[in-house]
Amino acid sequence: MHNPAMAKLGLDWRYLACEVAPDELGQAIAGAKAMGFIGLNLTVPHKLLALDMIDELDESAESWGAVNTICFETKGEDGAWTPISQALGQAYGEVRAKGYNTDADGITLALQQDLGLDLAGLEVLFLGAGGAGRVAALKLAKEGAAELHLVNRTVAKAAELAKEITERYPATKVSVGYPENTSGAVNLVLNATSLGLKDGDALPLDESQFNLCHADAVFDMIYQPAETPLLAKAKAAGCRIANGLGMLLWQGAKALEIWTGQAAPVEVMRDALIAHIYGDE
Repeated sequence: MHNPAMAKLGLDWRYLACEVAPDELGQAIAGAKAMGFIGLNLTVPHKLLALDMIDELDESAESWGAVNTICFETKGEDGAWTPISQALGQAYGEVRAKGYNTDADGITLALQQDLGLDLAGLEVLFLGAGGAGRVAALKLAKEGAAELHLVNRTVAKAAELAKEITERYPATKVSVGYPENTSGAVNLVLNATSLGLKDGDALPLDESQFNLCHADAVFDMIYQPAETPLLAKAKAAGCRIANGLGMLLWQGAKALEIWTGQAAPVEVMRDALIAHIYGDE
């Protein structure tokens, strides 16, 4: 999605995918800085590892405890730090790597744009409390979600996240496990597990504990396949549904805006994603 977007913005840039071993991440970041890269995106498992390898952390990376976007900045004569992309053609001073997290904005924008949800006051059933699930839960709490139910295979991890949310966002009620009243409704069921990626995967939801007919909307972070078994069941139950394509789109758009200082051509990026991921379906 980035290369068509860069072309649309008239930028003579290229977005490349590079496989980097975890124990070589520091060298890769240093090498990109030395070679004058504009920035980097990081995926699992590098998002957590990078926290200790970055010169400066944006508030977003500090808040969510993970880095998925790096912007290389140069120090001008006035002492101000400027993204390299906005200092092209000028003499570079000192260069630093600044880390951001655009995943949190990606998930909230996807919920708003794809499902039409008002985040304030939501009651959400979370399936998965690690990685992206943790970031999403914290972000929704920050946005004013009323109640979060955290379900995770390892209960201790869900309890740890519940404690963190309560300490940071005490206005949001948090519980571990499914809603006690199995007939009670929730506004959103959000799957942050990998169940549904492979044929034959079990549902990430225990239907004996919660029936999808009691959910207004279901969001699955998985985007391939386009309709997971969870989403198929949710659609049959009358829920509004969306997959993780929007989350992928918006986190990428936010990263591009950090690098360029320009508004991302979102529809160009969306079309490119759909063509690439679902073109042969």
